[in-house]
Amino acid sequence: MAQLLDEAEIQQKVSNLLGWTREGMRLQCNRKFKDFVQAIEFVNKLVEPAESLGHHPDIEISYNKVKIILTTHDAGGLTQKDFDLAEVISQIS
Repeated sequence: MAQLLDEAEIQQKVSNLLGWTREGMRLQCNRKFKDFVQAIEFVNKLVEPAESLGHHPDIEISYNKVKIILTTHDAGGLTQKDFDLAEVISQIS
């Protein structure tokens, strides 16, 4: 099981992530697209990195808006896995 990060580690890592916010023990990113098709195309691009990292985001889709939520459920909070996947997702347009 992945190890929870301590508060100082979390704050330092969040400060290095552009476009992500911390909501309690979760990371959140919101993206807005031209339409539903582009939103789904973006979500489809998340499959490969999530599978390769063995870590899967919670995703909410509302027409052209996508909310990505990262937390390590089995650890009960934020771990390095969340920040690794957040960095990869940040590079996907």
